[in-house]
Amino acid sequence: MDASHAPVRPYFFQLMKERALELLARYYGYHSFRPGQYEIIEAAASGRDTVVIMPTGGGKSLCYQLPALLFPGKVAVVVSPLIALMQDQTLNLVSNGIAAAAMHSGQPEGLNQDIFARASRGELSLLYISPERLLADIESFKQLPVSLFAIDEAHCISQWGHDFRPDYVELAAVKQHFPSVPVLALTATADRLTRDDIIQRLGLHDPFCYLSSFDRPNISLRVISGSSLRSRVLFVKETAGRYPQDSGIVYCLSRKGTEEMAKSLKANGVECVIYHAGMTSTQRDASLNAFLSGRVRVVCATVAFGMGIDKSNIRWVIHANMPGNIESYYQEIGRAGRDGLPAEAVLFFNIQDVIMRRKFAQDSGQPEINLRKLERMTAYAQARVCRRRILLSYFSEERTCDCGNCDNCRRPPQRFDGTIIAQKALSAVMRTGQSIGINLLIGILRGSQRYDIRNMGYDHLPTFGVGADLMQEEWADYINQLIQLGLLEIAYDKGNKLTVTPYGMRVLRGQEKLTLSRYVEESTSRRKKPEQPAIVLDPTEQLISQLKAVRSDIARRDNVPPYVVFSDATLHDMAVRKPTDIDSFLQVNGVGEVKAVKYGRRFITAIRDFEGLGKSQVKGTSLRETLVLFNAGMTASEIAQTKGVKIDTIHGHFAELIDKDIITTYHTLISSAAYTDIKNTLESRPENAFEELRERHAPGIIRIAQAIMRAVDRKKR
Repeated sequence: MDASHAPVRPYFFQLMKERALELLARYYGYHSFRPGQYEIIEAAASGRDTVVIMPTGGGKSLCYQLPALLFPGKVAVVVSPLIALMQDQTLNLVSNGIAAAAMHSGQPEGLNQDIFARASRGELSLLYISPERLLADIESFKQLPVSLFAIDEAHCISQWGHDFRPDYVELAAVKQHFPSVPVLALTATADRLTRDDIIQRLGLHDPFCYLSSFDRPNISLRVISGSSLRSRVLFVKETAGRYPQDSGIVYCLSRKGTEEMAKSLKANGVECVIYHAGMTSTQRDASLNAFLSGRVRVVCATVAFGMGIDKSNIRWVIHANMPGNIESYYQEIGRAGRDGLPAEAVLFFNIQDVIMRRKFAQDSGQPEINLRKLERMTAYAQARVCRRRILLSYFSEERTCDCGNCDNCRRPPQRFDGTIIAQKALSAVMRTGQSIGINLLIGILRGSQRYDIRNMGYDHLPTFGVGADLMQEEWADYINQLIQLGLLEIAYDKGNKLTVTPYGMRVLRGQEKLTLSRYVEESTSRRKKPEQPAIVLDPTEQLISQLKAVRSDIARRDNVPPYVVFSDATLHDMAVRKPTDIDSFLQVNGVGEVKAVKYGRRFITAIRDFEGLGKSQVKGTSLRETLVLFNAGMTASEIAQTKGVKIDTIHGHFAELIDKDIITTYHTLISSAAYTDIKNTLESRPENAFEELRERHAPGIIRIAQAIMRAVDRKKR
């Protein structure tokens, strides 16, 4: 390379980064990128295929949205598997002042065609579409000025992934039809096999691969073993009660389980909706909208719910049943705490769920893979070591210390000599000829008068009733431990009967001692709890509560979910910074220019009132808002629409800003022909000029021309 040209490429990248940071602040309200984001943006904007593995809430969407903004007049095509996901993303983008739309079957075909026409004219920065529709119309997409293709939820393309979808496999056609257009493949959950499979199946060329840390330290992890439905329901009620202004998800194994959980919650005073694949699309949309809007704070759902939902104030995710693999579990708990604030993930574990999941895996198209993944999930649920280390190691990420934010770290289990308890259970299994399951074993030990126990004569066994001193939940927990430790096995091929292993026989005969972890009764016990003292919020929390009320009012007025207005994290930063004018409001993380003007007055008024400064806005606020949007590239009509005022008001602001020498370029404000006409008329016929000009020009345009004339005179002097 010629030495004189050597600095050109680094200079190009420096300009790109400066422009990217400018766009980040303007549209998203942030002043720095998260780790890895800019490297991904730079690779994509430079035309390189890219694979992004980043946890839910890590900022994946920005990695393709911002490159799209770097190429005005072009459109980024985003492949998304769910209509709800497309709608959620486009709603957020439009609220930030970004031109985005989605083509899908849930809206009139005429509207889809209009959106395609806008994209072809370069009027959209991002176009969302399903894989099926893109593949069906891929030839027509060659008419579009495409800047890049983004394949969201890319794990769906892999046979090793937890959510394999055959339609995703056909997306290899994208690279075949558009070989020179960069493709970004993005997912929150992919182990090494899945990552390699994504690259191969999409036909990516020498991709830049970014593997983010999978750690979500703000999410506490907890597993509760052997709880009844009643215990789970009371636990959900208690958790929802601790977050009165925030939301949560209860994941259930089946449609029936979802409906039973919702029915029980409602009977206990918890308002909730259900979401599963057995509902009509209208019913699912109604549940989703109620949850996203905040009208209902709890949703009981199967795994059909949640992919791509960007609701920032989900504070807890509870699994009433164990998922079938760690990828699904990790993705589902990742829907909590997307704003980086503390959140909870609780998993209820029961051996019966393992039995059901094992049956699902055996009946699947890939039993060997799915059974192996189930074993890893079960090991996580049964673990007595740091749970976060287990999750991270699954995704090949090392962690050399415990997290301090899971149940096993916070409350290391108390150990005790459990030999006698084990011998009672093992003896009962042996005396029945190893022909019973877990529930029947517990019934025998506790001396239950169930019909099947009496019918089989088990009530005459020496072990009948020897464990009556322990609750059902205690026995369930200890029997789970006996299975985890290898004293009992479940004969899946023999109706899930329990069998005693050689290790179990040694303990039963007294040849070895056994240490168990002591069962700890959950806080949802039926025993009366001591009355809790009233919680007194500190001033920052009081202000956050008031700001949330303002956000709810705006969301209801605009018919959008509250998190589309501002996230909880933005409200927290707002409460700490306490901005009292538009300029300081723009410094809050998550406040872009459009939202600052659109919503700023309401929040600033609330903050000023809270601080005792009075509710009145600083003089010149409206003028400053107009300047902010003008600098963002908006036209007078767009500014007027955003602010909800007449266009003449905006024209008046432009004239004032010209008089203050703040606006010094005029070509976007008034055409050369209009300025010349107004200037000549004012100078040649001053006595009748206004009456004549008002027939040809709006009053505001005349004021702008006059201001320009005054500015020209100032420069001459």
